[in-house]
Amino acid sequence: MIEIVIACFIGILIGTTTGLIPGIHVNTAGAILFASSGLLLTQFSPEFLCVLMVSMSVAHALIEFIPSMLLGVPQEGTATSILPGHRMVLEGRSKEVIRIVAVGGFGAIIVTILMLPIFSIILPILHDILKPYTWIILLAASLYLTYRLTVNFRDFLWSLLLFILSGILGWTLFQSPITSGVTLMCTFSGLFGISTILFSLNDSSTMPHQNPFYELNIDYDKLKSIFTGGITGAILGFLPGFGPAQGTVIAQAVSGTNDNRNDDTVNFLLATSGLNISDCLFSLIAIYIIGNPRSGIAVYMSYLISEMNINHLIIFIFASLLAVSVSLILALKLGDSFSRLMGIVNYKKLSISVILLQIIILYIFIFYYKSPTCYMTLALITSTALGMLPHYIGVGKSHLMGVLIIPAIVIYMKMFI
Repeated sequence: MIEIVIACFIGILIGTTTGLIPGIHVNTAGAILFASSGLLLTQFSPEFLCVLMVSMSVAHALIEFIPSMLLGVPQEGTATSILPGHRMVLEGRSKEVIRIVAVGGFGAIIVTILMLPIFSIILPILHDILKPYTWIILLAASLYLTYRLTVNFRDFLWSLLLFILSGILGWTLFQSPITSGVTLMCTFSGLFGISTILFSLNDSSTMPHQNPFYELNIDYDKLKSIFTGGITGAILGFLPGFGPAQGTVIAQAVSGTNDNRNDDTVNFLLATSGLNISDCLFSLIAIYIIGNPRSGIAVYMSYLISEMNINHLIIFIFASLLAVSVSLILALKLGDSFSRLMGIVNYKKLSISVILLQIIILYIFIFYYKSPTCYMTLALITSTALGMLPHYIGVGKSHLMGVLIIPAIVIYMKMFI
């Protein structure tokens, strides 16, 4: 047991580090660990390495909201939450927004673990039944959400156009031979990161004094959002073609929240952070339930442990609970430290520095993977320009998740038609 706890804390440390560094995906750290597994297995057991990966994934999924909320740096799981989170930071509510995403993630994991016996029975059946209809579910949910989150016909048409354009962009980039990690980093940096910060600069925003006081009363609507995030994240962990991007579409539709409406911001962030953490956990547990790894980390774990049993499942659940509990404390402490620093720095200089940092990290990966520089530069410029449009049109940026949803629809449509 001591060995498991040590592995868990090492994983939390690694996940916290990767979560705080803009543009670094947890799968990158997982790939390094797996590549070193031949050497590590001479000193540690496969269970040790798997627990390390589980706790690293959970910690990363929770901590990555700090740079996303405070600096506007996107990852796949946090992209749609940037605009409402950034808006709250500009209102001096950085401490509040950190607590919202931390509570949402923590609550969602508790919900999903409590619901695990039910999920173990229902979700494998749903997985087999719904697989041929994945593209229909995605298309219907996207159209429904586009309709629900617009107030008039003009906004509906613009939102639909943004959804289609972003989907074309995603399909074009993902059909290239360039590694998906680089293309994802490029498109998300442009669509949700650089574009959001540029707009705030263009709007002559200044970083206000961050309020040291915060209020987060958990009422029925907030509990509903946490529950929705947990349930949606669990479903994502089993259904093919679904990830945090697609989950946000469904979670918004189920909870009735809107990322572009001030009175819905808290509930939207609770649901988004909840589904991101829950999806992280269930993509790993899917190895045991349906024998199908649903994330990069899960694939590495399936190679380390060929036959996962109930004892492994209990250990991984324990590790995830410990990881999310410790990460919750770390998120609050680190978030508060960042918010204090943001209150005294020059917002314009900070924003420009964050943009430059995103670009530098992106080009490091471009050169490392020997991707075509001119092509990726054009993709970054196009993504940034497209990401600016929702700000000027006045619609939510969640419609830009067509960048992942439309390629998924096309792929699964080709598979089953």
